[in-house]
Parts: sequence; structure tokens; C-alpha cells
Amino acid sequence: MPDWIEQELAKRSEVYPTLDSRVALVVEFSRLNIEHKTGGPFAAGVFELASGRLVSLGVNRVVASCVSSAHAEFTALSLAQQRLGSFDLGGPGLPDHELVVNWRPCAMCFGAVIWSGVRSLALAGSGSAVEEITGFDEGPLVDDWIGELNNRGIKVADNLAREAACEVFRAFRDSNQLVYNARRG
Repeated sequence: MPDWIEQELAKRSEVYPTLDSRVALVVEFSRLNIEHKTGGPFAAGVFELASGRLVSLGVNRVVASCVSSAHAEFTALSLAQQRLGSFDLGGPGLPDHELVVNWRPCAMCFGAVIWSGVRSLALAGSGSAVEEITGFDEGPLVDDWIGELNNRGIKVADNLAREAACEVFRAFRDSNQLVYNARRG
């Protein structure tokens, strides 16, 4: 992760007791990622569901790392799993964890959510706006992707800060930074 993340986190609380405060943190870090020109307009955080304690925060690092899977969800989930010493964030002896993201997961990150062990997914927004505004290709998802997550014991809360997330996407578009994999399949 870029150095600025630790500096920003040092200024902030370690606990985000409300869902709104968790979503606001993630949207803010998606904005900071484009302002610092360290990646795309995406951020994700893993939180203890009951306490709101931040376990990890990740931002999109695809271009900077030359790794196509360095999406915000992957980085946040990987950092949390390493920190907790478990590939299963819902494993025995661990509290339930929630992944908070500034937009619906892409096709690749959808699978990562399923396999991560999180019990909850909270989204600032979903739908085609990210593709329409930025030109990113998010890939195909099953029609009832929320139902699929619910069937696997992952509760989904959606459209919690849609306009704030779209403002970040518009700022990214206006920054003329690279939109990688814009081939649309």
C-alpha cells in the first residue's frame, strides 16, 4: 500500500461504530487514491462487524504494482487475512467480519468476497455508473449476485453513499488518469 495510507490512518479512529462511518471512510480513501495518483478510484476496508474495528484498508494498486488482481477488495482482504493469520475471515475463534467497498465488486472480486469468509458486504453503490462514468470494464456478474451472496451467508447492504461514490468516479474521469483494461472484453 502507498505510504500515505498509514499516515492518513494514523490521524483517524481505529473504530467505526456505524455503517455510515465505515462507508464514508472507504469513499474518502478512494478519493485520496486518485488525488495521490496511486491507483484507480476504488477502496475497501475489512471491519469487525460487531465492534466496527478497522482490520485493514486497501486501495486499487493495479497500475502501480503491475498486477491485474491488485484491486481494493483483494488488497483489503489479503491484508486482513495476513494480519489475523487466517485465510478464512469467518473461521473458528474469529469475530464476524464485514467488507466495505465504494462500489459493487467486479467479476473477479465477487469471487474473492465469496471465498474470503466475510459475513457482510456493504457497498456505497452498485450498477453501471462506474462503467458509464469512468470507462472501466467490471466484467459480467450473475443477474442475482446479491441473492448468490445471501445464499452463502453473506449479508449485503447496497447504495449507502451512491452519490458520494459517483463524485469520486467523476473526479477520476476528469483527472485523465489511466483506465486500464478498457477493452470491454
